[in-house]
Amino acid sequence: MKKILVLFVVIMLVAAVGVQAKEWKKVRIGVEGAYPPFSYVKPNGELAGFDIDIARALVKAMGAEIQLVAQDWDGIIPALLAKKYDAIIASMSITEERKKKVAFSNKYYNTPAKFIQKKGAIKTFSKEAIKGKKVGVQRATIHDKYLTDNYGNDVTIKRYGTQDEAYLDLTAGRVTCCWRTASRCPMGF
Repeated sequence: MKKILVLFVVIMLVAAVGVQAKEWKKVRIGVEGAYPPFSYVKPNGELAGFDIDIARALVKAMGAEIQLVAQDWDGIIPALLAKKYDAIIASMSITEERKKKVAFSNKYYNTPAKFIQKKGAIKTFSKEAIKGKKVGVQRATIHDKYLTDNYGNDVTIKRYGTQDEAYLDLTAGRVTCCWRTASRCPMGF
């Protein structure tokens, strides 16, 4: 994949009439909550992670109160457009399609994407090596689009609501590999 994966910072909804100054007392931030170590729910139900820390720091610098709103990934932009929250802080690639709907800030980290597999499952990775295999991916992501566009005719794509669901199926052997951001894989692949 030649495009650099740009991971997402804060997206602010831009009204058709332009952005106007506002006195922010409370800022509602949309987060995924299912993407550790960036955004996850602790056993006590509290949201935590790098993106959560960034959100809290930004809102604190504004002198406002924060309200974190957990949202499934495939609805994160629609919920912003429906004004369920004021901004999103989540790992998201900037695409031309997304830029038509939301405004992005500058990125604050960058992580490449790659195929991951159980050790030894594929000796040398190539398009031919994964032909006919089941490949897991989180749905409604740029990874889903990339996999569909570049390998969709050659592999069976299994889509998941969260990346962790894809990892569980990889561990259980229900998929051969997963296509995703390579920042972390809790299963040690």
